[in-house]
Amino acid sequence: MFLQRRILLALGLCMAASAPVLAQDKFPSKPVTIIVPQAAGGANDTIARVIAQRLSEQTGQSFVVENRTGAGGNVGTAAAAKTRPDGYTLLLTADSAMVINPALYKSTGFDPVKDFEPVGSVATAGYVLVAHPSFPAKNTAELVALAKQQPGKINIGSAGNGTLNHLIGEMLGKATGIDLTHVPYKGAAAAATDLVAGQVQVSVQSLPSSIAFIRSGRMKVLGVVNPKRLPVLPDAPTIGETLRDFGATPWYGVFAPTGTPRAIINQLNAEITKALDSKEVQDRLAGVGCEAFKSTPEQFAQLVRDDLPRWARIVKDSGATID
Repeated sequence: MFLQRRILLALGLCMAASAPVLAQDKFPSKPVTIIVPQAAGGANDTIARVIAQRLSEQTGQSFVVENRTGAGGNVGTAAAAKTRPDGYTLLLTADSAMVINPALYKSTGFDPVKDFEPVGSVATAGYVLVAHPSFPAKNTAELVALAKQQPGKINIGSAGNGTLNHLIGEMLGKATGIDLTHVPYKGAAAAATDLVAGQVQVSVQSLPSSIAFIRSGRMKVLGVVNPKRLPVLPDAPTIGETLRDFGATPWYGVFAPTGTPRAIINQLNAEITKALDSKEVQDRLAGVGCEAFKSTPEQFAQLVRDDLPRWARIVKDSGATID
């Protein structure tokens, strides 16, 4: 009887000791940080906040967006690569930081393939070439003609050196032979504000950072960067309609640091897929010129591998450099 009691007591102690461990196995059991390596107000930030809110509602845990800006997204991306691989710190980034920056910078501070586990894509965004309403050109062809008459006299604002809208501006210059003076800002919102104020004449902007200004008439669209016309701007021609084969469809996705358990990667992907299936999320994204873009971790990993050499060629052909 004494031995039996000791065995039961030991079993009870083991079960008590294991209870906290078992409780910790539930994911997520505490707030999750989503690092966004671009400034507030741009496409990446807007998309991240839509997704974070929905994930918080689905899981019952807070998903908190944290902007860590600098070096075209390199600062926040490198920081995310060094976080603990437990699923509680994620990176939601634009394709520019992950697959374009390695071709632009001598050192980014991270390896896009070795340092990250792709979780899943979340959205694509509309991008537009916009101008102040008083700018003489009404479309891409007129901008090119004007710029050739006034080389170096037209300022083009961007979200910063190495950002996607900076590179698109460089690609436009290379494709047409025009010389636009690049004015980098600390984020897309700052560039948009100065364009509206007339401090710069043109800019490449994501629709999340520009759609309100376009609808209010404080910006005019010269051309759509995406290969196809955008549903929210059906009358706006693409740049590709003037310059053959010109165009890009920027994507955004979630990454975790290498070493994150596969079970957590799969669970996060399932939650993101569920969020993107929501009509509310789809409508919120569509309202700012974005579109839900789902993938498995494996499909997303392949997209990254395919885009790295593709953008390396584009960067080389454009002549764009940062350092």
